[in-house]
Amino acid sequence: MSKKPFITKEQAETIIKEFPTPFHIYDEKAIRKNARDLYKAFSWNKGFREYFAVKATPTPAILQILKEEGCGTDCSSYSELLMSEKCGFTGEDIMFSSNDTPDMEFAYAKKLGAIINLDDITHIEAVEKACGIPETICCRYNPGGKFSISTTIMDNPGDAKYGMTKEQIIKAYSILKEKGAKRFGIHAFLASNTVSNEYYPTLARILFELAVEIKEKTGVSLSFINLSGGIGVPYTPDKEPNDIFVIGEGVRKAFEEILVPAGLGDVSIFTELGRYMLAPYGHLVTTAIREKHTHKEYIGVDACAVNLMRPAMYGAYHHITVLGKEDAPCDHTYDITGSLCENNDKFAIDRKLPEIDIGDILVIHDTGAHGFAMGYNYNGKLKSAELLLREDGSVVMIRRPETVDDYFATLDGFWNVIE
Repeated sequence: MSKKPFITKEQAETIIKEFPTPFHIYDEKAIRKNARDLYKAFSWNKGFREYFAVKATPTPAILQILKEEGCGTDCSSYSELLMSEKCGFTGEDIMFSSNDTPDMEFAYAKKLGAIINLDDITHIEAVEKACGIPETICCRYNPGGKFSISTTIMDNPGDAKYGMTKEQIIKAYSILKEKGAKRFGIHAFLASNTVSNEYYPTLARILFELAVEIKEKTGVSLSFINLSGGIGVPYTPDKEPNDIFVIGEGVRKAFEEILVPAGLGDVSIFTELGRYMLAPYGHLVTTAIREKHTHKEYIGVDACAVNLMRPAMYGAYHHITVLGKEDAPCDHTYDITGSLCENNDKFAIDRKLPEIDIGDILVIHDTGAHGFAMGYNYNGKLKSAELLLREDGSVVMIRRPETVDDYFATLDGFWNVIE
């Protein structure tokens, strides 16, 4: 089985004449369609809002596209708040979900009018001291234990550093109400990158039932319930992608069964999707520049883990297409490597691919989220450009590649000292 790139060899060759590899490229048309499908799937909920997880793809051009499609932003740091502000997101267009949060960041989030999502009960006091309790506030829930669907364990919330226990969160709402908060939300993130239409509906039931309990015990009626992220994408070509319309219908059914009878039928549903919104619509494009024949067969490319950390960090699978050889037999076994002085700098290990020649262009799939965003500068390597394939077929650079001047920019004071 295989995946089809959204650019052809001919397109890539034309692009490379102006923008040398490696680079990340995003498909605007597909991004917009995906966002519209998400809103259609949850159109039954009049207050539905997607808050795109900025950490997945912190690129202003991408944020602008999603803003035009009605999305807000989910931020977890000062820099992400600042980027959102500069992109025109204001007030409750922004959800601030962070942990171990500095006072300054709470204060800045409140200054912007962002919805602050408290990760811990002790953060009530921290926010009060930093900037005062806002009228709208959210709390993050962690049920502990293992999160499972049917007989499949999806993740282990009990080991996660995020969120409050049930006892803590119920107490938190009572305290916040006493301190003047007037509008409340709840948030939970229990599993990452699920390729299952059951995840969101199962999570929704947990939160909907808790919302009813919170109302009964504290008198607080939640205004919004944030299902966070967790809907994933099929990185391997043998898996079927999630069906957002099936997912939306599953959440609607739980909403009608649990919240409506409890008098909570006006609750807005929020999501904070990142990977689902962007991953399939980004490619890392790289060129084969070296080959090595020792104990194994190696193809060296001009990208490295600096451009895509996930395979080195997690052993994550990313599908690879050799452009122009899509129909050739995959009868060669390669490790596809970068140039870092780290043996885990490999995009693929023992991967069956067509015969690769020096100069071949490789597309590494599903890099639209947590691809460029996780880049770093080990070995003094520089981050690549980001490009956008526009709906009309044109290509524009939306972030230039780093230069050595960028790399040395933070050392200005040092050069002054030694001169």
